[in-house]
Amino acid sequence: METNFKTIVLSDIHLGTKGSKAKEVVRFLKQYQCENLILNGDIIDGWQLKKSGSWKRKHTRVFNRVLKMIDCDRTKVVYLRGNHDDFLDQVLPLEIGNLSIQKDLVYESQGKKYFITHGDVFDNITTNLRWIAYLGDMGYTFLLWLNTRVNHYRRKKGLPYYSLSQYVKSKVKSAVSYIDGFETELCKIARSKGCDGIICGHIHKAEIRTIDGIDYLNSGDWVESLSALAEDHEGNWQLIYYNELDFGKGQQEESKVIPLREPTVSRIDKFS
Repeated sequence: METNFKTIVLSDIHLGTKGSKAKEVVRFLKQYQCENLILNGDIIDGWQLKKSGSWKRKHTRVFNRVLKMIDCDRTKVVYLRGNHDDFLDQVLPLEIGNLSIQKDLVYESQGKKYFITHGDVFDNITTNLRWIAYLGDMGYTFLLWLNTRVNHYRRKKGLPYYSLSQYVKSKVKSAVSYIDGFETELCKIARSKGCDGIICGHIHKAEIRTIDGIDYLNSGDWVESLSALAEDHEGNWQLIYYNELDFGKGQQEESKVIPLREPTVSRIDKFS
């Protein structure tokens, strides 16, 4: 299985929270090389750090790994601001060598243009009713706490990881409606900017599909799904799920890299 990509996109790592899978992020970034690494928002969770979060050594190691990629592999790293790391507003735009911090960007590859943004700027709840967003964040944090307890029990029973919060979101009609609206609106924005597609995060739902002729790609998160978007050197995009990788063999089997499936999902075969 290929481990050298043109571009990798990670989002919603939420460093500074108990739910963040920082060790897994580091392990993933050691496994794969790329020319471009895009950190698409909510990498650091400033909201939780202001309240009950704490910064640990494992969180620092994520940035140590990113800096090593810049220094040793000459990887170009772009850190895009999300709603949970909105403290970056004080410094962006900023560019130091192969590291840049900015609000969003247009990414061009193999003749196609993609608008890359975290996604929160199109979320009216987050943008206009911030106190409701904080309230929702508290409920989500509780779900993640409960999810940890559930999976602790499942590990003891030899059962695989199960995302309780993803299950709840899939069953709540309003959440499903919100996600559908989010995806549709972002595709409209991409079209308005003359782009062929949109790459985002924010809603913690990894996906690749086509909506009204616009390619929609969401990198997911590193709290629940532990997923990343990867583009090979021919312009093919795919989703990679950490929990499906076999690190013990040192090389992943073909089935471990998960392309999205029809009818709700379609793989983007090539930029041309």
